[in-house]
This record gives sequence, structure tokens and C-alpha cells, in this order.
Amino acid sequence: MDLVTYAERAAALVNADLEEPAGLEAHLSDRAWLARQVTDKDVRTLRRFQTRLQPAFTYTESEDAEVIALLNDLLDKHPITPYIAGDDASSWHVHVSNKASSVADLLIAEALMGLATLACDLGPSRLGSCESPSCTAVFVDTSPNRSRRYCSERCSSRANVAAYRARQKAMRDDESAASA
Repeated sequence: MDLVTYAERAAALVNADLEEPAGLEAHLSDRAWLARQVTDKDVRTLRRFQTRLQPAFTYTESEDAEVIALLNDLLDKHPITPYIAGDDASSWHVHVSNKASSVADLLIAEALMGLATLACDLGPSRLGSCESPSCTAVFVDTSPNRSRRYCSERCSSRANVAAYRARQKAMRDDESAASA
């Protein structure tokens, strides 16, 4: 597993609707083997984790130390056991141990390992929240120039269309005022 993928899964976990086990199962739709093991306790544990992790995505770049402190606090509360997987030097990579006692423990470990690695390698400012006023989703910015501002193409398009319409309205208002 690519550790950036773990970080992106952390953002998806924060964005997931975890009101019921079905929401967690939907979040795990690409991991059916794990979705089959979901319990009510996993859902409750992950809702609490969402609440604690979400602020890491909303800090500004000047608050990097706060993101690191938050991640360290979560790492202290949820220890991770990594292991090296692969057949030879060309395929070795780090995974989270499958010895987790629950689905929640595994997902939390993956999220924290990915976010800790990302924060160290690329900086905590790579964690962001959507700038669309009507959206609360978070994301991991893997763009080369740290330019991501929206959680999805959909939110980006909506914001661009709204800005275009506002400019058009302002031009019409200016023309109306000038002709009056």
C-alpha cells in the first residue's frame, strides 16, 4: 500500500457518513472482506476518531505545529504496528499490521500512518478542507504546487460557475448604473 493512499483514505474516512454501519460498509465498498466485519462498536469508535481527526485538515499553513501535535496525540492514543511487505527489494513497502483487533483499529492505524508519513515527507499543509462555502469535505493535496482548493471537480466547477455568474451580474449592474 502506498502511504499517500493511506492518507487519502484518512480524508475519505473523515468525509464518510458514519451514522450507521451501512455508511461504514459503503466507505469500505472497495474492501468487501473488511466491510463484512463491521460492527456497531467500529462505527461508534470511528465517529469519535472522525471528530478528533477532522481539525488536522482545517489548520492553516502557519499552524503546522498544531497539526503535528494533534497527529502525535492520536498516534499516542492509537499505537501502530507497521511491517514491510513485498517479495524483494524492488517491491518492498510498508503496511499496517493486520493484527488489529477490529475494523476500526485497522482503519485508524492506516489513517494515522498515512497522515504521519505525509506530514513528515510533504508537510502538514497538504491536508485541506474544501473552500466551497456549501461543502465541509476534506482532502489530501498531492498536487505538485500545493494548489488544490476543493475536495472534488464537482465543487471546483460549482465555485467557478458561481464566480462567473457573480462577475456577469456585476458587469450588468455596472452597465445599468452607467446608463442611468
